[in-house]
Amino acid sequence: MDRLAIIGGRPLFGEIAISGAKNSALKLMAASLLTDEPLVIENTPRLADVDMLLKLLAQHGVDVEFEGSTLKLQAATIKSTEAPYDLVRKMRASFNVLGPLLAREGKARVSLPGGCAIGARPVDLHLKALAAMGAKIDLDEGYVVASATGGLHGAKIDFPFVSVGATEHAILAATLAKGETILTNAAREPEIVDLADCLNAMGARVENAGRSTVRIAGVDRLGGAHHTVVPDRIEFGSYAMAVGAAGGELFLRNGRIDLLAAAGGVLEEAGLKLTQEENGVRVRRLGDRCRAVNIVTQPHPGFFTDLQAQFMALMATADGVSVIKETIFENRFMHAPELARMGAQISVDGQIATVRGVKRLKGAPVMATDLRASMSLVLAGLGAEGQTIVNRVYHLDRGFERLEEKLSHCGALIERVKGD
Repeated sequence: MDRLAIIGGRPLFGEIAISGAKNSALKLMAASLLTDEPLVIENTPRLADVDMLLKLLAQHGVDVEFEGSTLKLQAATIKSTEAPYDLVRKMRASFNVLGPLLAREGKARVSLPGGCAIGARPVDLHLKALAAMGAKIDLDEGYVVASATGGLHGAKIDFPFVSVGATEHAILAATLAKGETILTNAAREPEIVDLADCLNAMGARVENAGRSTVRIAGVDRLGGAHHTVVPDRIEFGSYAMAVGAAGGELFLRNGRIDLLAAAGGVLEEAGLKLTQEENGVRVRRLGDRCRAVNIVTQPHPGFFTDLQAQFMALMATADGVSVIKETIFENRFMHAPELARMGAQISVDGQIATVRGVKRLKGAPVMATDLRASMSLVLAGLGAEGQTIVNRVYHLDRGFERLEEKLSHCGALIERVKGD
């Protein structure tokens, strides 16, 4: 199993290109099932999660061409409406093939999903949304068996709490439903706007994406389109915080401060200077250490949960005491004990972590527990004294494209150590 070896204490200088957003690309790929025409997706990141979804789409009958960052998908004929356990269990986002298959073919059999161990993350809201649109839903030995022999129909769906995945899934399915679907208390993330933009380019009629009420007027068919994936705000925020942890100055090409929403203000409050330029964002740290800042994770436009672990690593060496409250996922403080191995002073009480900043962390062997926690350990290692070994880097390969290459080009001493 591969590991990352990091010698900390070196400031970062140079340029890092921010890749396309993984969380957007995966849903755009699922949209290819809605049409028999080609869907071309530019700025697609080369990631393990993307590769896994491509395998699933291929077994559904999607023809795949992937050159550089240009992905061309065409589902001229759906060969199978079953998404097997062996493929779906590895990645939660693959469950989103259910809605498109159901909308286009009137039936689907999809395994319940897997993914990071950061909480239960049930799919009940996904299923309730599809049922509201007329789908008959049954569970059979770990599979969701869905049918809509007369096709899906429009519905008014009020989500009891904000769910990014359920919002995206409902939008995908509703594009081919008869009549209008109205989603209330919908998620507002930039990736949802990106999905709607792509679907509209395919001929869909999605209005108000990025707001709490979304309207989708169903159409008879969708066509092909050419779409560029929005920059990855999680990767962007993570590399900005790398400057906070290690010092230096980076130009993050394709970065956009607006995509960070509330997190951008938090990073500036913590002592980072973010300057938007024409083709990206320049980031530098003001002072020798960051300042302690309290945060509460919230749905967009609040501080997003996918930056919480990285922010905890940043606060581990900040001046003062910070309080971090996680309100989105349970079990998302599993990185805290690993940071403590490096000398971080963190106490966890339920949903709240209190971080007392120390002047410097010390390198140690640590174990990644999930995708974003992996990046927090990398950030900690970049600023630590001595060597840090990050185990289980397959988590990182799911969501950060060419991480060690990007960082080493900016002066970091980081290399991948191949496992047996």
